[in-house]
Amino acid sequence: MADASDPDDGPAVPPVPPVSALDESVAPPAPPAPDDTRGAPEAGEDAFGPDAAAGRREEADARAEDDRGYDDLRRVHQLVHNNFYGVVDASGAAFGFGTAASPGLAPGTIGPEETDRALRFYLPPQPCFDEALGKLREDAFVVLTGQDNCGRGAGSLALLREILGERARLRSLSPANALAELAASRDLKPGQGYVILDYVGELHVEAVQAYAIGRLSEELRRKGSYLVITAGDATRRRLALRDRCVPWRAPDPVELFEHCGKRLPRTALTPDAERELLERVGEQRRPADVVAAAEALSREGVEKALDTLRDRHREMVRELFRKQPSADDLIPLAALAFLEGIPERTLEKECAALAAHVRNWEQSGETPVAEPDGETGTALRGAVIRQSRARWKERAAGLVTIEHRAGPGRDAGRSERRPVFTSPRVRELVIAELHDLYGYELWYPLRRWLGELALRGDLDTRTEVARGVALLARHALVEVDENLLQAWSEGLTSQRVTAALTLQFMCDVEHLAPQALYIALSWTDNNGPGRAVTAAMALTGRLGSLYRLRALNGLWFLTQRGERIAFSARRSLVLLLQTAEQDPERVLFILRYVRTVMAKATPGPRERSIALRNAVQLLEATRLDAPEPITAQLLRTVPDSARHLGSLWADVLHSGNRSRAVGALCRTLVQLRDDPTVTDAVRELGEAMRNAMSGRQWAALCHHLSIALNHPDYAIPGARQLAQVLLGSLRGRPPAGSRRPTAPLIPIPSSPSVQGGRSK
Repeated sequence: MADASDPDDGPAVPPVPPVSALDESVAPPAPPAPDDTRGAPEAGEDAFGPDAAAGRREEADARAEDDRGYDDLRRVHQLVHNNFYGVVDASGAAFGFGTAASPGLAPGTIGPEETDRALRFYLPPQPCFDEALGKLREDAFVVLTGQDNCGRGAGSLALLREILGERARLRSLSPANALAELAASRDLKPGQGYVILDYVGELHVEAVQAYAIGRLSEELRRKGSYLVITAGDATRRRLALRDRCVPWRAPDPVELFEHCGKRLPRTALTPDAERELLERVGEQRRPADVVAAAEALSREGVEKALDTLRDRHREMVRELFRKQPSADDLIPLAALAFLEGIPERTLEKECAALAAHVRNWEQSGETPVAEPDGETGTALRGAVIRQSRARWKERAAGLVTIEHRAGPGRDAGRSERRPVFTSPRVRELVIAELHDLYGYELWYPLRRWLGELALRGDLDTRTEVARGVALLARHALVEVDENLLQAWSEGLTSQRVTAALTLQFMCDVEHLAPQALYIALSWTDNNGPGRAVTAAMALTGRLGSLYRLRALNGLWFLTQRGERIAFSARRSLVLLLQTAEQDPERVLFILRYVRTVMAKATPGPRERSIALRNAVQLLEATRLDAPEPITAQLLRTVPDSARHLGSLWADVLHSGNRSRAVGALCRTLVQLRDDPTVTDAVRELGEAMRNAMSGRQWAALCHHLSIALNHPDYAIPGARQLAQVLLGSLRGRPPAGSRRPTAPLIPIPSSPSVQGGRSK
């Protein structure tokens, strides 16, 4: 994966030099603590008068709403975190939340072994492969356009490997804004292959013009490097890229199937079985489905291969809609598609609400929902009491079942009935059929209903709405963005959380993940504080783990905005670290990023103050699913985290945030006091802090820490001994300029929340 020095999806960050904290005696003026600035007017504002007071009250109310939103977001992340790490086998996980992703989806390095795995059964489609290869050799730059799932991603890797060789290490770049940054960059490496999968575009259209693309092509040729972009068909209409586009097609499915068969153990087939198998193969449009069938044939025989190709669930869903279900059956099925797994009693209430929206639409004089042309009906009017729960057996036989599940935080004895689809794929197929078969007469009331759920629904309901809308985005992205996400992103807290979760769930589909990133970044670009806060919420979880450098860059930028936006961005930075806890590589990436930005921050009061406030909030953070400091868990489980944490603590300890940093350090030591396995990590933490401090600063730390450890919250057996490991880590090398190796432990109780004094 990429590290902070890689130019994957943001400005290049140089390798991190040892961070030297400013000597305390020449430290810049201390910025106010974050808690003290809540609602404070910015420079230039009138701090007095009724207008200023009203503004502060409004800001406080908005912050309180944002707090509730982050509480919701934290609960959803905690549920995903616990389910994933507690139940799911993570051996093939791509980025900590789901199934393995294709090589190149996450920006970073693509190793030869990943390319080999992706191209194991690759069959170059002709003539588009040769056409693209010719353009790439001539211009060092080509764009593969075409439908999703037609093999563009594998084609990009195959083209680069054809030119650069099988052992080439390729670089995947972010799908949003990467082209503009690459065109303006002077950091292109010689002999490097670059790929941008599912290119979305630039936030500012003028960022990439034809002359910039020409310069980029010249620079690539000069350095012997190559760039392949994959994108949808609409890219061919962009003037700057039009001449470099090659329409891509999937290989012939039968040819691909036979090609795979030559590389797999052969299976004997009867003539009838072979005929049916090839007929089914010929109907496929996704190369991945053909390869899956070939592998199933080799491993499990012809019947399993046929089951893979028949897609039983698709046939059942299509058969259900072929019967033109009445409104009585259609509306509950549509409601379940967006509210799967919620309690049955809640689903029934929301079905009634959706039916009311449909009735209101029908009463407007338009054609009723689910009625054949030329017929009229009032299926929902005057309905008599009937066995509505039992109708699922007839309404969606084989597609819907009832499970008994306990709600979050409840024991199994308090479980209740929850309607669910028999397979996650059924839910996607139902939404696809609803989109393909029904028009405005269904989707207008359905959108109004979804809007009400996003506004007033409880967290479980809104989470399922977000999942359903993310599934709808696979078929109607523009409609979802314009009619739902744009309104929700600047609405009330419940709506903004629903919008943020929708973008995160969109990352379950590879070609939608770049679109989710693009939408989130667009909300940060002068679209108001509400949308900026929604963007900060969205850049956590799945989205932040997949596009880690882009998310960190975006959140760090937001911390420089107004106080409300900055506070939300800092909360999101904490969530990124909390959700990365079980992924050491991602933890180190985040810590290295913050440490690097701290080292690069100018000594000016504003930039450095912002960086310090971001860092101290990370150091104070607790774990996602426990009240203990996350720094304690990282020191236990993430090798090399002590070095980065020590550098951050050294910086924060010599600022106006000193007391908060000392408190965070004490809480970490208290949490680790009974764990003998962490002694080496604590010693490494102390060495990292000592190496980043002057002698006077080190002595000041010893003094303030010894005072803090007398406070009743921290004066716990074992904590003082562990602090001695921290402070005495370099006892044999007394700090230069200090009159003693460590300050004596002064038995003076002092709250760590009180600002510490300067060293004497």
